[in-house]
Amino acid sequence: MLKQRTLKSLVRATGVGLHTGQKVAMTLRPAQPGTGIVFRRLDLPSPVAIPARADAVGETRLCSCLVSGDTKVYTVEHLMSALAGLGVDNLYVDLDGPEVPIMDGSAAPFALLIKQAGLEEQNAPKRFLRVRKRIEARDGDKWAALEPFEGFRLSFSIVYSHPVIARSNSGLTVDFAQTSYMSEVARARTYGFMQEVEDLRDSGLALGGGLDNAVVLDEFRVLNAEGLRFADEFIRHKVLDAIGDLYLLGSPLLGAFSAHKSGHALNNRLLLALLADPAALEPVSFDRAEEAPAGVAGLMRQALV
Repeated sequence: MLKQRTLKSLVRATGVGLHTGQKVAMTLRPAQPGTGIVFRRLDLPSPVAIPARADAVGETRLCSCLVSGDTKVYTVEHLMSALAGLGVDNLYVDLDGPEVPIMDGSAAPFALLIKQAGLEEQNAPKRFLRVRKRIEARDGDKWAALEPFEGFRLSFSIVYSHPVIARSNSGLTVDFAQTSYMSEVARARTYGFMQEVEDLRDSGLALGGGLDNAVVLDEFRVLNAEGLRFADEFIRHKVLDAIGDLYLLGSPLLGAFSAHKSGHALNNRLLLALLADPAALEPVSFDRAEEAPAGVAGLMRQALV
């Protein structure tokens, strides 16, 4: 059967938070079957655990932030994307600060940490959530939707007037029956615009952002000396974010996600609408790997390479 996975050993990293600017130490620890992904703030007088779930998302401006009472964990989406891409079901994420470190602005450093720790199959069936009907969320001209599909596929489109982004692909479809998460998605970095930095910092955001952890654009060009990792790195990062946000359902999806100009807020609204409809989802597992849809089996195999 397709089994749940955790890490073989713990692994640590240190970095700064993109929005808080605070230095933070992170430890990824193995967890028992059925635990899910759980973030733990260990810097507080009494440690607080927050499960990585859509209904725990309390803030969505430029990141997905988990909230429990007065305790927050900012910018979980890149790590969640790496965990989804490598098929990790159960994990404790220990932090000594309020934000997951931004690393280089992509999911690749997290994926490399996971591979360094190693993956271990557990004696419990992997639980998927199959989308049974189309669910959509809209905000003006922005929208996001999930619909039935035997595999895992994401389609995204963006619109920017910036000349660099306008020259790149405005639409992208990723089907994990044919696509490698590690080579085609994980390395795409977050991006931002110099003209917005001052306003963001006045709002307490992007305090740790810079050329070493984001693609930064002025009015005409990319300011990073090394340039882009992909010609369409911008939309690939939107796909990376969406994978992380979707994994806040608590299980990998069998379905097709499509979106236009969506972000963390609309992605979360879509998940909450999905969870609110009992007929929209069904849990499934597979006794044999060959019974799983090609996209799911392919993603699981890639994770072990």
